[in-house]
Amino acid sequence: MIDPYVYVVIVSALALLAYYFTLLMAGLARGRFKIPVPSHSGPEEYERYVRAHQNTLEHLVLFLPGLWLFAYVVSPYWAAGIGVIWPPMRVLYARGYHKAAEKRLIPLYISMPPIYTFVLGSLIGGIVRVVQGA
Repeated sequence: MIDPYVYVVIVSALALLAYYFTLLMAGLARGRFKIPVPSHSGPEEYERYVRAHQNTLEHLVLFLPGLWLFAYVVSPYWAAGIGVIWPPMRVLYARGYHKAAEKRLIPLYISMPPIYTFVLGSLIGGIVRVVQGA
């Protein structure tokens, strides 16, 4: 029988790959727009690449711990099933942002509910376990 946490591991790896995609795209944009290190300022198009990367990092620090907390106190199956939404939406978010700021919104809105679910679900699940004495 497969350990159910392996699915959470897979989703975690996909999330890290989605983050790395934004990192790679920001780095390539730096070269394309000839932005010297360590500057993050440049043309608006370049700054959209940087913002897509930075915003994904800002969400990743909520997503990954939330995913694992939810898996522990609620269910690894539910965590993986809900979490698998986040990585492809973050890639679509970044690709949309690269084109125009307004094109990032739909993937952004789809990628946020898993984070809310994980954080609130973990809190509620943890409280329930304490009350039940588990």
